[in-house]
Amino acid sequence: MLRKLRMGIIGTGLAFEQLHYPAYQRLADKYEIAAICDIDAAKLEKWKDVLGLSGKDRYTDFHEMLQREDIDAFDIMLPIELNFTVTEEVAKAGKPIICEKPLAPNRQEALKARKLPRLQGVPIMIAENYRYSEEHNIMRDLVRTREVGDVYYFIQNRVVDFPADMRGGGFAATEWRQHPEYPGGVFLDTGVHDIAALRHIFGPIDAVHAFGVEEEEWDFAPFSVIQANLKFKSGVLGHLSFFCTGREMQRPLIGLRIFGSEGMIYHEESGCGTVNVAYNDGGSKQIPYEPNLGFYNELLNFYKAAAGEEPLSVTPELEYGDVLTVFDILDAARHNRVVQVDHEVEYEPAY
Repeated sequence: MLRKLRMGIIGTGLAFEQLHYPAYQRLADKYEIAAICDIDAAKLEKWKDVLGLSGKDRYTDFHEMLQREDIDAFDIMLPIELNFTVTEEVAKAGKPIICEKPLAPNRQEALKARKLPRLQGVPIMIAENYRYSEEHNIMRDLVRTREVGDVYYFIQNRVVDFPADMRGGGFAATEWRQHPEYPGGVFLDTGVHDIAALRHIFGPIDAVHAFGVEEEEWDFAPFSVIQANLKFKSGVLGHLSFFCTGREMQRPLIGLRIFGSEGMIYHEESGCGTVNVAYNDGGSKQIPYEPNLGFYNELLNFYKAAAGEEPLSVTPELEYGDVLTVFDILDAARHNRVVQVDHEVEYEPAY
């Protein structure tokens, strides 16, 4: 049995506090946090007592932490614009890496990021929790087993009140999200989850056409609304709407609705805990799941990959397709044209 993996944490902000750390706690028999790094000394002081670390286990420069021979792997949770540059540096240490999504802030760095595992010879997992979430695995299996017959099309609707969220104490309150140094803003940060889930369920995308309503008041996104028509290589068609400056007040939410020849699959939102199936003959069933299990599942996958028990599920090569789709949708919306998406076979998701 593999011993505990000793992890070096790079970035101790909200992603670590609210997403990764709770998963590490649940997997305490498999992981040990050996060292932490952050440019904010106050955060390091806060986590020192929580994690039981000594002064020599805290760093303000991650390069110093890379010299530690007793660290098995690194977990990178930084502002999006730093994801590729820091991952590239950390890869030189020759140890496995977890990096938060998206893998890069722009096309150019995404192209480089997808090659990192091959160039540096290190395993890299992108922490795209929607590809590890229970609900998306359930819906993927329902589609693959033809639970509702031949799937024809879907509707996916996401509404985020980012201006209101900025006044809270959560992710939207961070300065780098309110004034992003990467194209796409909140659509890249949040919308990439929806793209990852859709590609996880339906496979590679053939082409996309999109429209957008330009956002003129705020810096956090180029469009307040994006509507994209997606054509998958499987023949499935779909409509994705992303509205980041408003609210959806009526329940149930539109959510994700998948229409097949023998019925439909409905999922309201990630926290609802149920995937609904309604059949054309009047029957139905509800499939329960544990919400927010994606962070646990991705760390479990990383551990099992280190033990040689299974491959990494979300690599830079796979995540490259997710982030590229985001950039293609933005391109289609800006220029009112159809854009070909998964045209490089080696980076298509396995299906």
